[in-house]
Amino acid sequence: MLIFAIITLVAWREISKRFYLQIVREIMQKESSKLLYNYWNELRGSRSAPERKNLDPTKIRKSLANVFILESDENEDEFLFRLAGSHLCTTYCRELKGRSFNEMWHQKDRDALKTLIRAVTEDHAVALTSFNGTSASGKRISFEIILLPVRHNGDTTSRILGAMSAIESPYWLGLEPITEQRITGLRLIWPDDVSNQQPLRDLSSNVTNNEADVYFKDEISNERNEQAIAIPTRVHGNFARRYSHLSVIDGGKS
Repeated sequence: MLIFAIITLVAWREISKRFYLQIVREIMQKESSKLLYNYWNELRGSRSAPERKNLDPTKIRKSLANVFILESDENEDEFLFRLAGSHLCTTYCRELKGRSFNEMWHQKDRDALKTLIRAVTEDHAVALTSFNGTSASGKRISFEIILLPVRHNGDTTSRILGAMSAIESPYWLGLEPITEQRITGLRLIWPDDVSNQQPLRDLSSNVTNNEADVYFKDEISNERNEQAIAIPTRVHGNFARRYSHLSVIDGGKS
């Protein structure tokens, strides 16, 4: 009886995991995001994040032009491009290696971006973000970007693996560089929360006003929160921080 119960539990967890992975793939619009996530998830195994040195570019050949790796700067205040695929460099009409990832975003979005990065590097969540990119002449295009935690010498705070893809391919993309980008959606994915009914933390509402701030709001106190407060939880028996009571909203400064 005990053996049957154990087999049933293992089978249920496997079914739940497959169902969860299907949901995750469905919320991603671009194939490069799906391929990179699938490879990252397989590579990490039972760990919260894989080692950077174990990444094999040949395994993600179809997405390689959209893939990038970020590294923290000396002061660990922001992240810089360590590697960037050819499609990314073409999008901005310049080489991205060594350039700031944080400074690419509108000033009003950077607090929300920093909170997302902390969730990736410290809590080992996967961040899925949509944003509008605008050229100097005012042309606009939507993008999808995924950020995944990776370990560098055992530490997850200094490297991020990611992929960025344009939702469409207008004729001018690559001829006119993207000079401004505004976040339109944020979502955190917790790959190890298979048993949780809400493993996907949808943290966003559409940002339709270009003058709007994207910031975190504490749904308990209903007050704006510049430094997002995390609630304690456990991942693999270790204490972690979760942002399940936070949401990203649009609005001006109060």
